[in-house]
Amino acid sequence: MQTTVLSFENLHNHGELFANLFRARKQSFIVEKRWDLPEALDMEYDQYDTPASRWIAIHDEVGQVYAGIRLTPTTARCGIYSYMIRDAQRGLLSSLSADLLYEEAPVDPYCWECTRVFVLHSTPQMIRRRVHAYMVEAMVKSARELGATQLIAITPANWPRWYGRCGLTAKGIGPVMYIDDGDYQCVQIELASKLH
Repeated sequence: MQTTVLSFENLHNHGELFANLFRARKQSFIVEKRWDLPEALDMEYDQYDTPASRWIAIHDEVGQVYAGIRLTPTTARCGIYSYMIRDAQRGLLSSLSADLLYEEAPVDPYCWECTRVFVLHSTPQMIRRRVHAYMVEAMVKSARELGATQLIAITPANWPRWYGRCGLTAKGIGPVMYIDDGDYQCVQIELASKLH
């Protein structure tokens, strides 16, 4: 199993992996979860897949993707868009409530947003724990290398149970909301203690 952090600068070094990640996102979010999201060429994408973002792929040696994560700086700008949580709060996304945060969404070079987190249902059960461990390790390491001391994310509402097991320190920063297929909540993940 391998972890690769993709960017617009390095995607040419990784063959089909970038496209495979977007195909896996389609499988996870459009096929499995039945979310109404944009797609083209058998890939899921949105307005936040810009050169400002980074994508983490957990995959095998031939590029079969098991899981993925997108990281976007909270300082990102592309036309009228910034990042998903902030744009939802600003009323730009009809699929998410504008009341998803208790306070104003941050715009901070040390805070990055974590979205499009998934593990494919087809990922073999015997490697799922290892996949989750690789995801957390890669997310924390990549975010720290990008200068982040915090991440914000929309995550399933049962996050306190799961995050603790993964060694993450997090707190809820918005109310629990029903979105598409379940209860979700915005959280802030602290990375300052993960410097080593």
